[in-house]
Amino acid sequence: MTAKTKPKPLFLGIDTGGTYTDAVLWSETEGPQEGPNKGKVLAKAKALTTRHDLAVGISGAVDAVLQKAGTDPAHIKLVSMSTTLATNALVEGQGGRVALVMIGFSEGDLARDGLKAALGTDPVVFCPGGHDVHGNAARLDLSGLEAALPELGASVSGFAVCAYFATRNPAHEIAARELIREKTGLPVTSSHELSAKLGGPRRALTTLLNARLISMIDRLVAATEGFLGERNIAAPLMVVRGDGALVSAAFARQRPIETILSGPAASLVGARHMTGLDNAVVSDIGGTTTDVAVLDGGRPRLDPEGATVGGFRTMVEAVAMRTFGLGGDSEVTLEDGVLNPKILLGPRRLVPLALAGMAHGTAVTSELERQLRAPNPGRMDGRFAVRTGVPDRLAAGLTGAEAKLYELIGAVPLAVDRLLTSNAQNATLNRLVSRGLVHVAGFT
Repeated sequence: MTAKTKPKPLFLGIDTGGTYTDAVLWSETEGPQEGPNKGKVLAKAKALTTRHDLAVGISGAVDAVLQKAGTDPAHIKLVSMSTTLATNALVEGQGGRVALVMIGFSEGDLARDGLKAALGTDPVVFCPGGHDVHGNAARLDLSGLEAALPELGASVSGFAVCAYFATRNPAHEIAARELIREKTGLPVTSSHELSAKLGGPRRALTTLLNARLISMIDRLVAATEGFLGERNIAAPLMVVRGDGALVSAAFARQRPIETILSGPAASLVGARHMTGLDNAVVSDIGGTTTDVAVLDGGRPRLDPEGATVGGFRTMVEAVAMRTFGLGGDSEVTLEDGVLNPKILLGPRRLVPLALAGMAHGTAVTSELERQLRAPNPGRMDGRFAVRTGVPDRLAAGLTGAEAKLYELIGAVPLAVDRLLTSNAQNATLNRLVSRGLVHVAGFT
């Protein structure tokens, strides 16, 4: 009697970028068994990233891979996911609206490390408290925070809490975190959970950015886990961190800031596997950004000072990388306020006009034809606004002007020259884009 052959373990890789979602099925036991090129790619596929429902793009890529390979999904032993969504969000200034709670700090501290610029119009609450360098506590007073929570809870997607010298004693951050969770039920990021380094304002910056990214990465992980469950893929889901290491999906959900530069870090590892080179400069050109990093002795070179993305220096240990807001889907526009305007590229990513036309047909093409027939070109020609399709709860906290404009925008692209009636509304539209609520389609 012939013994039953044990199935060979397979590994599924998923990369969700701003434009495309890629999937690869890899076997460790097939192909070369020695050297950097060990193993074999059995199949690969690509699908458009669907921001309104990330599961659609993921399923499109993974189903195609499984079909090409003709394999049983039950043989997959590990699923590894990388993503540029967090990086892209920071480069483009996007993310959920969050409240920053500063304990023991003054308003002047916002001017340090780019914290005020990162905060933008998001609310901030200052509370007495914090600790000294030895961990001794000042008097904590959370009454102001508690009074503000009913209003804040209805207008933000999460909270970021940073206390003075919380790296020495996190008690005040923990107290604020528990109060916020009890009163609002919203996600809370505490700075001591992200970094043990000194430097309160930069730690607050890192915490703020993490809080902004939670809903985005949570939706990505949930979409991936849901799809894997539907396909009976029981393998553990791991996420590539910004330094190239793998972390659990639960870890990434709580600390999404750790996934910045996740996609480029995976590219470095992939470049070494494909070329066999230990020392190289690697350029990763995507739909939103171009990322340049270094392979040093077969490993990604790390930035000991913390990753810099979107102009913000964080406390996240990640690949030492230069990230530029320039990719295949970068916005092409004209310089404002000059007689002979220059063509400007990026950093914002747009939905390519050709893609919008393919997806929505005459809703786009008829408007383009109307604009072509006009006696004079307009600055808003070739631009359309469309909702991203994120849950309505993420639209909490809009101003009256933002809510009014958002109401006019639907699931079908609307020509911007019909949507906007004043120059002031252009800034309102940009704020909706920054919140991740609206896409703009245009020339890329």
